Amino acid sequence: MEHSDDQFANPERILHIRAHPLNDENARRLAEIFKALGDPTRVRLLYALSHAELTVGDLARLLQMEESLSAVSHHLRLLRSLRIVQDRREGKQVYYALEDDHIARVLQQSLEHIGHT
Repeated sequence: MEHSDDQFANPERILHIRAHPLNDENARRLAEIFKALGDPTRVRLLYALSHAELTVGDLARLLQMEESLSAVSHHLRLLRSLRIVQDRREGKQVYYALEDDHIARVLQQSLEHIGHT
């Protein structure tokens, strides 16, 4: 059933949004990021990395996952593939950090949001 623009409560807003759509590729990439953030372990990893650059061992210790270094590494690989985290080698150590401050802001704003509910 077709609707004319005058049937909407605010046709100007609808027209504006239609003029600036979210393209399929950006919608897919954004959904992948939210999917990655849908895992509590990854959220804890990102929260820790929002405070400091850390190694896999440091992260495993923080999350009390010392026996699961491979699981921590797996999560970090996924986050790196989505360009959420980056790695830096220093000698034999590999340090992980957030790619930029955007994810830190998403985490902080989300924490503020759940504090209001």
